[in-house]
Amino acid sequence: MKKTLLGLLTSVAVITSITAQTENSCNAAEASSTIVKDVVYNVGTLDGESSNLFCEGNGNNVDFGEWVKYVATADALVTVSSDLDQNTGKDTRVQIYTGSCGSLVCVTGDDDDGSGYLSVAEFNSTAGTTYYIVWDDRWNNSSDFDFILTEGALPPPPAESPISFTQTAISAPGAYDLGLVDMNGDFLDDPVSVSGNRIYINYQDDSEPTGFEFVEITTTNADYLPGWSLTIADYDSNGYSDLMYGAGSGVTLMRANSDGTGYTEVNPVDENGQAPFLFSQRGNFVDVNNDGHLDAFMCHDVAPSVTFTNDGNNNLIRDNSNGLGDFSSGGNYASIWIDYDNDLDIDMFMAKCGGSGDRPKNQLYRNDSELIDDVKRNFSQDFTEVSNEPGVNLWDDVQTWSSAWGDFDNDGDMDVYVGSSTGSDHTLMRNDGLIDPVEPEGVEDTGLFPQFTDVTIDPISGVNSGITSNQTIGHESIAHDFDNDGNLDIFTNGSILFGNGDMTFSRVSDLTLPSSYGGAIGDLNNDGYLDFFASGAIYTNNKESGNNWVKIVTIGKSYEGLPNRSNRNGIGARVVLETSSGKQIRDVRAGDGFKYANTLNTHFGIGTEDAITSITVYWPSGQIDKIDNPAINSTIVIPEGDFTLSVNESLVEDLILYPNPTKDFLNLNTTIGLSDAIYSVFDLNGKRILNARLNSETKIDVTALQAGQYILRIISNDTIRTQKFAKY
Repeated sequence: MKKTLLGLLTSVAVITSITAQTENSCNAAEASSTIVKDVVYNVGTLDGESSNLFCEGNGNNVDFGEWVKYVATADALVTVSSDLDQNTGKDTRVQIYTGSCGSLVCVTGDDDDGSGYLSVAEFNSTAGTTYYIVWDDRWNNSSDFDFILTEGALPPPPAESPISFTQTAISAPGAYDLGLVDMNGDFLDDPVSVSGNRIYINYQDDSEPTGFEFVEITTTNADYLPGWSLTIADYDSNGYSDLMYGAGSGVTLMRANSDGTGYTEVNPVDENGQAPFLFSQRGNFVDVNNDGHLDAFMCHDVAPSVTFTNDGNNNLIRDNSNGLGDFSSGGNYASIWIDYDNDLDIDMFMAKCGGSGDRPKNQLYRNDSELIDDVKRNFSQDFTEVSNEPGVNLWDDVQTWSSAWGDFDNDGDMDVYVGSSTGSDHTLMRNDGLIDPVEPEGVEDTGLFPQFTDVTIDPISGVNSGITSNQTIGHESIAHDFDNDGNLDIFTNGSILFGNGDMTFSRVSDLTLPSSYGGAIGDLNNDGYLDFFASGAIYTNNKESGNNWVKIVTIGKSYEGLPNRSNRNGIGARVVLETSSGKQIRDVRAGDGFKYANTLNTHFGIGTEDAITSITVYWPSGQIDKIDNPAINSTIVIPEGDFTLSVNESLVEDLILYPNPTKDFLNLNTTIGLSDAIYSVFDLNGKRILNARLNSETKIDVTALQAGQYILRIISNDTIRTQKFAKY
């Protein structure tokens, strides 16, 4: 997402542009006066000398250029931008140098990081240093345009890394995408690779000399191999993980047999029983319709993305009725499923890349699904795109292949880092909660929308978040706590930005990590610290920080055939950990980053805390499990319902419902606050019938319920209240 000019110029009012001190050569620019910050300059006809040194792109079709001198007045983060409204339709390119005219040195350059084909280049300036800004004629429509130079706060300097990684070769044939996921139900992450009709698994095993038992499994021949992404989860709930291959022409599903010793291709199909064409990108396993069975979702590069719905018998059938990733020409690169609005259902963000117009604009979808079949527990797949609503600020055309979502400031909601794949304009967006905009008279209430604020450079304090120092572009962005200090970090394109817990990040140097694409992330030696698995090697975390941790395994119980239970891996669950320092949140998901299949176990670092107050799991089914005072530095296995008080046991008297019995509406009167509360309605067998946010603080519509006895549960301000009511 771009840092727009308006965001950079909140205190600057520029009405007209002025002719820049553009010169026809480096020597002429050297003799001229410097341009100054926060002024819009005009570049007319490009008819001067071109440079022979290109920091961005090459010299093809370059004949002329215009030279501008800038002398830095301070150490600052400098932005040179032609991304201005008046330049719409133009196609610019810029090179920036330092040194002398006879010996120029590249600083940076940019071609298309602005809107359309405009340019935005950033660099760290040194006070008193002379820089030469050169606009060239690489493209036809590059004359007569405006540009501006701004100065901002420098990112923090590199810090010493709190951890290091040791690289070790491992037997893992296969040139395709990799996974680091528990494959056999022992709660330990296993390195997985694929090649042809072979799946190679290194089962984690302390009794082996290497710590792994290497197994080669021959499969039926795959129609498509995972050249773009690999996704792993137990979609058929038999206790062994299955694999979904994302290829350039379609999708292959490899389903594990009853003991995990073999895999059979069972490809998802369209409504006619045929395997559809799919230019696959990121894939996910996720229970889209919340029926307890994992569905498959695949991003499509050249057409709308595809949902394959699990029919309950483990057949995955194409269903595009939910409208997710529905742009006609695709551009869908990395979907990630998160609960951004804290209403205990899963929403989706789509990172997009490539094209023009609206095609590359990232998309955020709010889950508005409702129960449509009580007996089969089928929910509608109803999602509303909110990317371009007031205050959301996520509908932007950054060229990105993936995004990293997590609670970077530990305030209880999900923030997002969007990594750039074509320029260094990575962006950090803080989640500031929900707003209810006032609709015009006669327009139906459209609900609550999130507020996201671009804090790449904080617009109020001016504090630099530190992500602008990450000049590495690429495809892989993912959030984890690698040093276990209780603050989420960001792995991005071969480097780790260590989180400070306040929406700022510290750069580090000299980490031995997989480069560019990175690798699959999980715990390779069951020591509670996250490691990497890359092609032919593992990168083991040496855990120098010495911080404490806990690892959580969620086991949903839908496979037992019980009503109101979640998928076996607990994908879509919200996990909340509380210590004396506060709370942390995670969402369980299969398919984040871009290429790899990462651990399904949930990791928390707790720093120097020596005790955990509680761990709470909010399951997709509506069940809530809570464990008080669990052990630290251990793996906690939480089967759904094993730590849950029944709704009858938590009935209270200070939640008053009237009228009761009711025909259509329940009015509420309670001593607890109801602002932003989430309510659920259960039948007396514990099956969730309704789940929604309480937009009105005093009334719930139960008109659609059948006559009978029910229990209402309200979660508000970390307080849970339940009470019985009757519907007639």
